Amino acid sequence: MVNLGDPPVIAQVVRNGFVESAHRGIIVVTRADGSVSYSRGDYTSDILPRSALKPLQALAMVRCGLDVPSDQLAVACASHSGEPMHLQTVLDLLHGAGLDESDLRNTPDLPLMDAQRNEWIAAGRGPSSLAQNCSGKHAAMLATSALNEWRRDTYLNRGHPAQQAVLETIRSLGVRIAWTSIDGCGAPALAVSLVGLARMFGTIASATGGAEKEIADAMRSHPELVGGTGRDVTDLMRGVPGMVAKDGAEGVYAAGLPDGRGIAIKIADGGIRARPVVMGAVLRRLWLGDAGLRARMMEAPIYGRGQVVGAVIPIDI
Repeated sequence: MVNLGDPPVIAQVVRNGFVESAHRGIIVVTRADGSVSYSRGDYTSDILPRSALKPLQALAMVRCGLDVPSDQLAVACASHSGEPMHLQTVLDLLHGAGLDESDLRNTPDLPLMDAQRNEWIAAGRGPSSLAQNCSGKHAAMLATSALNEWRRDTYLNRGHPAQQAVLETIRSLGVRIAWTSIDGCGAPALAVSLVGLARMFGTIASATGGAEKEIADAMRSHPELVGGTGRDVTDLMRGVPGMVAKDGAEGVYAAGLPDGRGIAIKIADGGIRARPVVMGAVLRRLWLGDAGLRARMMEAPIYGRGQVVGAVIPIDI
């Protein structure tokens, strides 16, 4: 059984001075050579990175020949908010390969963020594969399949060449795949160690050429497509020069720096409210970004009758 062991408390919910709840988790920061410079908890634990794996999945597609503009490559790495800019870029990626929305096999859903979801519903629209936040990743897998004349209707199968390319890419970066599951969108979800995830992000962010640099440059050039308006992952990439970052479901966050350092975080209970707070505390520890960015990342107020009565705070970071 793969598990997280007994991770330490890394964030608390404090209401009017009273500790109401606690979030346990694991943090690791790696150097350019892959060694560990800072950690909390057992960083060798295997986790499912979920959507934090998308830059690696996109890297595999580029290695298989996918050659698209940087905005389309950025949305391939995205858990997008479902804004018009995201949906149009996904459509551009599909249309460039002679495909359309009907080719997508990801789980139909409403847009990820509240504002876009409410607008979508108000317009009388229901769940769709295009609106679902992983549609860029799926469009890239489909476009790569079309390019290589692979079957498109089975591109989510574990044995499909597109999915085998993802496995090969992760292994080529020296990371062991501990488990294979199915993600919420229907694509294979691969378990790797938290430290392995940090190392891979450091490799991508520090690349000076090849497909890795292409992925990093696309994410840096279009952080608004990787996340969206008001998203902390977009703010993070804008605020730390050269950083590539990706959030993932179940409390995962990963980032890489151009000097080769990597950061990976897993909130053990899967909750997302502690995720940006913990990342902000790591930024503070490493003196990354300015004080304003760190404050925004760590701003997680707790309310009582519309007034701020507490906050989610990092612990011992």
